Amino acid sequence: MTTITCRNLATGINGHVITGDINLDIAPGTMTALTGPSGCGKTTLLHTIGLLQIPAAGTLAIDGVDATGWSQRQRRRFWRDKAAFILQDYGIMDEETVGFNVSMRLNSLGLAVGGDRRRIRNALRLTGLASRAEETASHLSGGEKQRLGIARAIYKNASVILADEPTASLDAGNRANIIRLLRERATQGAAIVLATHDPVLVDACDRVYQVTPSS
Repeated sequence: MTTITCRNLATGINGHVITGDINLDIAPGTMTALTGPSGCGKTTLLHTIGLLQIPAAGTLAIDGVDATGWSQRQRRRFWRDKAAFILQDYGIMDEETVGFNVSMRLNSLGLAVGGDRRRIRNALRLTGLASRAEETASHLSGGEKQRLGIARAIYKNASVILADEPTASLDAGNRANIIRLLRERATQGAAIVLATHDPVLVDACDRVYQVTPSS
């Protein structure tokens, strides 16, 4: 289980501060929604919390350890060992199979999908993609790719899940399923952070943080 703490955090791009004075406690077993209008900085804040971007100011601690100045190697270890991302550009390797995109591993010969086949099947079953394991990921729709991103997080059993508009391309039924899966991950101890403008998803969260651009 992982705790993320932001103190007087500021986010920015190319030296331009987007949001500032952010104080957040992201605890295991909770879902936190980052909300606000388009362009307010939700995605930038999400990426900063996930160490994809370096904070412009303030501190960000992982399990009580200041991660603000972590090296690329330290951040990669965090991504490998603790975090899973569900991004708007999907983060999917279109030329690979759906099954490979869950485990992101080949077998020892480099000829077939590696990893735990049972866990791969279970993650795809939970996200409604059980019949698509052998298909090339490029065949999936946008909504299916979002579900594939969640299947990857389930397979990895990540302690931190960071999702950018994870229900944006989904119909009502699939949205309800994804919210249920995210809540189950939280119940099992994951710390989940969501950038979203979906009111149904916001209502399912334990905490809502309104992102306000710096003036």
